[in-house]
Amino acid sequence: MQRTVLAVSAGTGRPSATRLLADRLLTAVREAARSRADTDAAAPRTEVIELREHAVDIASAGVTGFPGAGLRALLDRVRAADGLVVATPVHSASYSGLFKSFFDVLGADEPTALRGVPVLQAATGGTARHSLVLDHAMRPLFSHLGATVLPTGVYAAPEDWGGGSTGRDALGARITRAGAELAAAVLGPVDEGPRPAPGAEGDAEGIVPFERYLDALRVPPARPATPARVPIDSRNGEGRWSTGGAGDHPQG
Repeated sequence: MQRTVLAVSAGTGRPSATRLLADRLLTAVREAARSRADTDAAAPRTEVIELREHAVDIASAGVTGFPGAGLRALLDRVRAADGLVVATPVHSASYSGLFKSFFDVLGADEPTALRGVPVLQAATGGTARHSLVLDHAMRPLFSHLGATVLPTGVYAAPEDWGGGSTGRDALGARITRAGAELAAAVLGPVDEGPRPAPGAEGDAEGIVPFERYLDALRVPPARPATPARVPIDSRNGEGRWSTGGAGDHPQG
């Protein structure tokens, strides 16, 4: 059965940097799915939901507590998705009101409406200083809804889009990594076959017993120092010597 990944974008402009980021993340999910070793897994179907087109219905549902038929169908699609990309512009150092209102309506009847659904968080803002919105605002929201928030979130500031090759390369790397994480969460981990036995030929990751690490760190015991021998009586020619012990004393 083909899986479905939806992107929920709260961008309000046209064109919208938030929508652009959501599109690139969905592309990364599809590419990661196609590059999997287990070709039996079909690439997921992807689709973008733009909240700006449903802003009036979302506001009405927030006031009355009763979403209309069109919005209810949209909420059902989000609940049924196998994976989500959620993208918001940053407003006042947090997610936008439109973004929050939609997910408030989603969780009004069922607080854990997204239980177990893998969620990839994304945000755009006017400065890199707002990148903590992913962890300080969005992650608690989706944890409350029961979602499985993926480790890698993607934040894009203006310098990431057009700040030279370094910024674009860094953003592209984050998008690729996040897309691969969502593809793995939706389709399951790649089956790479049985691992070779530890220490077997060709096993580049053979398991080393912990005792061998300890042996490498163990310091050999120091050999006792040999006491220096000094003459105790230089007045005769007998050549008697002492090893310098506590009980030695000159003998005349």
